[in-house]
Amino acid sequence: MDIIEKTIKARRATKAVFLVCGLGVSSWAPMVPYAKERLQLNDASLGLLLLLLGTGAISMMPVSGILSNRYGSRIVMLCSALVMALTLPLLLIMDNVIWMGVVLFIFGSAVGTVDVAMNSHGVHVQNRFGKPIMSSLHGLFSVGGLLGSLGLGFLMKLGLEPITAAVSIAVLLIIIVSWKYSSLFDQQTERAAIKDFSSHDQNSNSSSFSWLTGGVLFLGAMCFAVFLAEGSMLDWSAVFLTENRKIDEELAGVGYAAFSIAMATMRLLGDKLVSHLDGPKVVIGGSLIGAAGIFLVILTPWLVTALLGFILLGLGAANIVPVFISEGGRLKNVSASVSIPAITTIGYAGQLAGPAMLGFIAHHYSLPIALGFSGFLLILVAVFYKMKPKH
Repeated sequence: MDIIEKTIKARRATKAVFLVCGLGVSSWAPMVPYAKERLQLNDASLGLLLLLLGTGAISMMPVSGILSNRYGSRIVMLCSALVMALTLPLLLIMDNVIWMGVVLFIFGSAVGTVDVAMNSHGVHVQNRFGKPIMSSLHGLFSVGGLLGSLGLGFLMKLGLEPITAAVSIAVLLIIIVSWKYSSLFDQQTERAAIKDFSSHDQNSNSSSFSWLTGGVLFLGAMCFAVFLAEGSMLDWSAVFLTENRKIDEELAGVGYAAFSIAMATMRLLGDKLVSHLDGPKVVIGGSLIGAAGIFLVILTPWLVTALLGFILLGLGAANIVPVFISEGGRLKNVSASVSIPAITTIGYAGQLAGPAMLGFIAHHYSLPIALGFSGFLLILVAVFYKMKPKH
């Protein structure tokens, strides 16, 4: 099999892994009410429990890079995806808070591990492919997120018990990742890609802190800001619409739904957009469009125009992080297996810190000001990326 055919197959397989990750993560969301009721938790206790998922993810992201560098990202993706699938049904049956926390931490650890490994692998495939593919990869993650958030409820509507529905989804995840495993790049192919597309010497005894470069920290900070803005929609959009726009609770999710659909659609179209406009224009223009969307949401008194703001944010922010990940895989003197985990970890911290940070601002000022802060961060992304140094 020549390298072109191998790369095409690896591209399809990598898309499947992104779909699996999105599907697995989002399948947990419909389980949260069941966990709260089963464990008899109040909102504060539930919040602490949910924090374990993010803690597990962010703690394993640097480790995922080390494992991928040593064993290849293919085997790391397989093992972590299997752990994610096997722990998913357990989240529906744990009736002890401590064990539920342990399983949730393991589930989050698997999610963080596969997230870093699949992004690193995607960069290698993209470099071999010779055209942008990261946006479409993240688009499949978004599609998986939409399917997962609806899939469990759909299966239960068909008459399946919740645990049976969860097991069905877990089996599907295992089938997909096992089926596509052999099409992913093996370690030898990955090392060849790193050698060909990075000036970093794989055999050098560089410092363990080699990721502490200006390029990595800059892209990590940019990802932090974008992830925080995206996360603000997940955590605060429904609260904003119900409390500040007096929308019925039954319709509170329409803002995030509009944002998610716009983002998934734009990511699926993003590769051609990046090829046509180039990365910097996508980042700068997307950041400004996203910021305009946030300000439209908080300044307009009407639901229709607020929904337009959510859509603008989804369209603008959709392809920013894929561009950052692609750029991180081409940094000088830093291997992609080192830079991608570092950038992803710093960025993901934005999703973890975002809810608390915006909650603090909202408590002392107001929720519109808190959301406006995330819009201001997107403007800073555009400004600083325009002024960014050459790496």
